[in-house]
Amino acid sequence: MLAWALRYAFFAYGNVADNYWMLIAGIAIHGICYDFFFVTGQIYTENHAGERFKSSAQGFITLATYGLGMLMGYYLSGPIVDHWKTSETSHNWQSIWLVPGGIAAAVLIVFLLFFRDKDGTELRPGLDIEEPSAQVEI
Repeated sequence: MLAWALRYAFFAYGNVADNYWMLIAGIAIHGICYDFFFVTGQIYTENHAGERFKSSAQGFITLATYGLGMLMGYYLSGPIVDHWKTSETSHNWQSIWLVPGGIAAAVLIVFLLFFRDKDGTELRPGLDIEEPSAQVEI
């Protein structure tokens, strides 16, 4: 979630003149944002849902992130972009990018304050990493 906030800050303050590297960095950390948010959430859900509810839990997390999350983004982005319109053909893109950056930072704070993995995440059998065994000579 920190990577998402950082990514949006890069887009907010990056420009093609002085801070082109920020635009490239914002694009480059997209994989980190995706993997550590969506994939980690799916792995966590997979490990905690149990065999009986695994498919339903994965379907629910997909609905929440790719369905409701994308729908909320769709409906919120229009008014945000319209609010920061400076003329018929121009927008204050720095402010526009700071909005999702602030939302990502707020979500990070809420997550850090309230998420507790009381049971501890343990891998299912067969997924744990074992020390390589000594080679057996025949």
